[in-house]
Amino acid sequence: MMIKMGKFRNHGQALWFLAAISLVVYACGNTKEEQQTGEQPFTVKGDTITLTENSNLHTRLHSSTIEEQPFKEEWMTTGIVKTIPNNYAEIAPPFAGRVLRSFIKLGQKVTAGTPLFEISSSDFFSAQKDYFDAQQEFHQAELRLKRQKDLLKHGVGIQRELEEAETEYEIKKTGLLNANSALKIFHVDPAKLQLGKPLVVYSPIAGEIISNSIVMGQYLKEDTEPIAIVAELSKVWIAAQVKEKDIPHLGKMDEVSVQIAAIPGRSVIGKIYHIGELVNDETRSVEVLVACDNIDRIFRPGMYANLRFKDAPHPRILVPAKSVLQQENTQFVFVKIDKNRYEKRAVQTAGSSDGQVIISEGLAHGETIVDEGGVLFLR
Repeated sequence: MMIKMGKFRNHGQALWFLAAISLVVYACGNTKEEQQTGEQPFTVKGDTITLTENSNLHTRLHSSTIEEQPFKEEWMTTGIVKTIPNNYAEIAPPFAGRVLRSFIKLGQKVTAGTPLFEISSSDFFSAQKDYFDAQQEFHQAELRLKRQKDLLKHGVGIQRELEEAETEYEIKKTGLLNANSALKIFHVDPAKLQLGKPLVVYSPIAGEIISNSIVMGQYLKEDTEPIAIVAELSKVWIAAQVKEKDIPHLGKMDEVSVQIAAIPGRSVIGKIYHIGELVNDETRSVEVLVACDNIDRIFRPGMYANLRFKDAPHPRILVPAKSVLQQENTQFVFVKIDKNRYEKRAVQTAGSSDGQVIISEGLAHGETIVDEGGVLFLR
């Protein structure tokens, strides 16, 4: 589930609590002064507040002009470490048979083509025999076709026999190709094939043996689960779920910070590799794959990770948190119109950061707001 960063939290209640305390403190002081002077410090008409000529609030309100600032928004979510599919291979026996030898051990580094184990099977023997038989028949058909062409060239051949030889040649050629294809299932090079030899299974990729359950003498069935796993873990993917409302921001992300509980305080910078096209009906989120270097092997498949997405800097309006007040479900600020007049204006916020509140709606660049003392108007 996507959540805001720790410092991006619902601050409405906190702002209201602060406003309430400040109001009590200031109100106590004002009550005494008002009783002495008999004059109200301001008047209210709609959302406009006007200070009276002798109001003591003139010196107790502090205002500042707001400006747009470059700001990086951040989101945080969790993900699961996964291997990259092209860097992962599960090795299962290609046919039923008995394991004769194992060439690997757990944790061993291998390259593409490294022998893993040797297996003997009647199925493989039959495939070898079919190949050699097809090869022999093809050579015989090839010789017969050549002989018929020579005979016809010298005027002693028969056209019908040449056509029969050509047909037989094509049939045997197809049979050899089929037998050759059957051997490819076993990843065998026909040029190196020796009849009766057991099959050696090789690693299809470079990587590390991360699982090895090969037992010499073990009889394996055709549907046996993989008995070895090879993975290249110098790069991994972190699969995270991002809420659909945050999808538009992903295209502007310039980095993703990834942390795991196993190594607190250390983070790895990743890059967004792929943004899913399908939205999950239940979670209303999409899967985002983040590619990370894993040279130090700090990430292991299956680990949980914390991801912090950082948006590229863009202009935002930020105001001091104490300038944003709240009544019931409405958040607002006091905007200074002129020397004596102020407007109570509702605003929409989009989180907070380092004592400042991000204003998404309600304020414009260059306006002046009351950033201290606004609670004095809440009477």
